[in-house]
Amino acid sequence: MAEEVLLAEDGKCVGSLTKSLLAVAFLASFGSSMLYGYNLAVVNSPAEYIKAFYNQTMVARNRTGLDDKTLTLFYSVTVSVFAIGGMVGSLTVGILVTRFGRKGTLVRITCLVFIAGAFMGFSRTFGSPEMIIVGRFITGVHSGISLSVVPMYLGEIAPKNLRGFLGLVPSIFICLGVFIAQILGLHELLGKEEHWPLFLSLVVIPTMFQLMLLPWFPESPRYLLLEKRNVHATITALKWYRSKVNIQAEIEEMQEEQRSMSSVQTVSVIGLMKDRSVRWQVITIVVVNIGMQLSGIDAIWFYTNTIFENAGIPVPQIQYTTVGTGAIEVIAGCVGCFTIERLGRRPLMIGGFTFMGICCAGITLSLMFQSHYISVACVVGIIAGFCIGPAGVPFLITAELFKQSHRPAAYTVAGCLNWLSNFTIGFVFPFLQMSAGAYCYLVFFGVCTAVAAYVFFIVPETKNKTFVEISQMFAARNGMLEEESSELGVANNPQLAKTNGYGAVVLQYDVMEKKK
Repeated sequence: MAEEVLLAEDGKCVGSLTKSLLAVAFLASFGSSMLYGYNLAVVNSPAEYIKAFYNQTMVARNRTGLDDKTLTLFYSVTVSVFAIGGMVGSLTVGILVTRFGRKGTLVRITCLVFIAGAFMGFSRTFGSPEMIIVGRFITGVHSGISLSVVPMYLGEIAPKNLRGFLGLVPSIFICLGVFIAQILGLHELLGKEEHWPLFLSLVVIPTMFQLMLLPWFPESPRYLLLEKRNVHATITALKWYRSKVNIQAEIEEMQEEQRSMSSVQTVSVIGLMKDRSVRWQVITIVVVNIGMQLSGIDAIWFYTNTIFENAGIPVPQIQYTTVGTGAIEVIAGCVGCFTIERLGRRPLMIGGFTFMGICCAGITLSLMFQSHYISVACVVGIIAGFCIGPAGVPFLITAELFKQSHRPAAYTVAGCLNWLSNFTIGFVFPFLQMSAGAYCYLVFFGVCTAVAAYVFFIVPETKNKTFVEISQMFAARNGMLEEESSELGVANNPQLAKTNGYGAVVLQYDVMEKKK
């Protein structure tokens, strides 16, 4: 068995990046996470065409058109209903992943994309603006679910030394989705009036690939062992995802996590809030997920075209400049993904939020002194700073800070707060901008600085740590050190009797494999 074990310098067993791990990370992100980024940006380019369709439809129905305010309201609902759907979807995450599993949930929710694509694609044929709004809501529900389930799935199938890398793959695909929508939205491609229904409904293509291929991959081994108690399926899944790694050692790590849990039953959201053993973990995901959206990134995307126009960039060329910012997002996301296992989670979070805060203050100063080129540089800086760390690390550490029993509820809370903050900033920012003017970006400076300070003083580094080790790092702060120690040391717990046989089963399985 020695040849099947990879050892780190400290003698601990580590995992390698196998083709199976990389394939499932790319497939899950391509068919789910990328759609979130695509749907964020897809309505920007055809905005005027969609408004014209709304107006023409109302003229055909009522023989009178819509005034500018009503038309703007219709379009605003079309954009914002995506976030409302996302919040609804995030509330169902805990129930879905517990019942169907992580992979099972991703496979089942693909039907939502096909339904939404049909609604949006045939909306002009049936002369129904309502079909676009319903389609956007359904895609929001899909994104609300997948935005939590994909990092949860990848976090559970990854070995601890690759959890950060695989956990940030979805954020790269989110940036890639925005970039693809910006490219396809160019006038030379699908940015023409006749193409906007096709442009909106292209989401079905990545989902089709995911539906055809993802079912062939195994479910999360942690879910199979800790929640379903299916030892054989766990072994099969681990052998699929691992190469030259001691599977028995990883099973024993899962057993240790199970022994540290007071119950293997999934905790509800209310139970999560009441459990003082995870008090600071809950506070952490609240701070980083709200801070992620209130950092000003959505407001920056909203104001980008105006800043570019004020900087003297010709209006016809702004669409190409916007595509350039999309490319920067993808590059910055790749930088974060490929450096997280070397630098850790804390530097990416602290550095990203700090850099964003500095750039927000820079935008305020540049607008006050009419230095538009500095504004452009600060916009690029905020986008790059966000995509390097704050864009993906909050979803990753939501998986890392909680054990199996608490993880679904934690993602429900994090996802709901994320989408609620997204909707809030989109609704409040125009009024904040009107009342505070250039000083409105100082609010985002304060948020970014506060989140960076919180991470610096409170959040420990989780790089290359097991889920049990991470929980123990928070134990003293939660006032649970003694209780956890005694819980870990119980020898005659009935639950442990059920898990003590797993190692022997794995050992038997390995012996049988060698005999073959």
